[in-house]
Amino acid sequence: MAFFYSEPSRTFSEYLLVPGYSDETCIPANVSLKTPVVKFRRGEEPSLTMNIPMVSAVMQSVSGEEMGVGLAREGGIAFIFVSQSIESQAEMVRKVKNRKAGFVFSDTNLSITATLADVLALKEKSGHSTMPVTDDGTGNGKLLGLVTSRDYRVSRMDVTTPVVDFMTPIEKLIYAPEGTSLKEANNIIWDEKLNALPIVSKEGNLVSFVFRKDYDSHKGNPLELLDSQKRYVVGAGINTRDYQERVPALVEAGVDVMVIDSSEGFSAWQGKTIAWIRETYGDTVKVGAGNVVDGDGFRYLADAGADFVKIGIGGGSICITRETKGIGRGQATSVIDVAKARDEYFAETGVYVPICADGGIVQDYHLTLALAMGADFAMLGRYFSRFDESPTSKVLVGGNYMKEYWGEGSARARNWERYDMGGEKKLSFEEGVDSYVPYAGALSDGVSTTLSKIRSALCNCGALSIEEIREKARITLVSSVSIVEGGAHDVMLKDAGTSNSQA
Repeated sequence: MAFFYSEPSRTFSEYLLVPGYSDETCIPANVSLKTPVVKFRRGEEPSLTMNIPMVSAVMQSVSGEEMGVGLAREGGIAFIFVSQSIESQAEMVRKVKNRKAGFVFSDTNLSITATLADVLALKEKSGHSTMPVTDDGTGNGKLLGLVTSRDYRVSRMDVTTPVVDFMTPIEKLIYAPEGTSLKEANNIIWDEKLNALPIVSKEGNLVSFVFRKDYDSHKGNPLELLDSQKRYVVGAGINTRDYQERVPALVEAGVDVMVIDSSEGFSAWQGKTIAWIRETYGDTVKVGAGNVVDGDGFRYLADAGADFVKIGIGGGSICITRETKGIGRGQATSVIDVAKARDEYFAETGVYVPICADGGIVQDYHLTLALAMGADFAMLGRYFSRFDESPTSKVLVGGNYMKEYWGEGSARARNWERYDMGGEKKLSFEEGVDSYVPYAGALSDGVSTTLSKIRSALCNCGALSIEEIREKARITLVSSVSIVEGGAHDVMLKDAGTSNSQA
């Protein structure tokens, strides 16, 4: 006979936090949202942490190169989407790692035979205005000169003008020898009032650049997430089909952490994928797994060797798995159940496996509830798809700017690897939709607002960290009537022009 759960599964909207005592130290500025990303043993520090509890979803419409850079600047991690060729995904990872390395390898280069037309074309393509001129036109050729936007005037020069006529030659350049520390390089930049400092080998070959803007960026983003080489931390999705080819390419590109992108993680496919990674790389390569909705699923993936476990099936705004297959569980109930299993596993084994709430987070306060219920961080799709940094187009719909947003289970994504269980290489039916979401501007502005709400809510509960809110949180179920009461009601909103009696 089938097993029946005695209690209904619930969503985050059915709960509220009850405030607790706050002493004089409970102010938002004192709240730390640092959280572990990968498993660690009792008494040890995790090898990878985030400064904010937010990662972006493994989706074509969410996580590309710009999201990788933008989210790392805020202190989180983007997981570059897997539904593309191995080569293009690895290149996205590589570009994120090279964007902010302290020492940046040049991918925008000119040969000695180039003209102003080549300069303009390369600037249009890359967006970069600093271009080294090398003997072979590569980023590690012999440095002959440097071109910046100050070296030419389009209105006064013919596009056929050779680059050697207006570049700053090596004899007049200020550069530093290979082996110069980042601190020393930044001191040279400031002392010489430079925007870029080339690093050159003793043979005269270009090695890398150090940019003033990267130093400024760090000062403006104190929470930015960097690796030991001062490069942005970035993640990537993998599947259970081509992992033996995809994982090595991503590791070579410098990926910091991976996650198996699948609609359902309680399967032999994920166990085999994790086993191959452990046999090949040991514990040096970090990989999360999922998705699961209960303690049994968590225990299976934790025993298999997953570094973190994702929770959620059917709760995403563009996911229709529950409608099409009747598979899933309310996200709040799933998080509570898996968090309990995580804590039991830690007590038994001494190994703490972080859990990630993936889906079902509609309002900012839902993220606070997820943390209070036991999640270490959350994966967000719709939330991040609204910002400039997502890879989709901004379009005008009905007089309002929107961003395109589609699910990996939609026909548009054609991501059969995420759902296929051994059949043909196609989607038998859709488990995601194609849609629009309201355009929300710059990621930094949106994330800043969300984090301010979370910090304030933690203070209201007398907590100054994610670990503390789990211990101190008092959570109550709410009725449908009190949900209505929780929003603006029985008033006429000025921006809507109509009475609003619903939350």
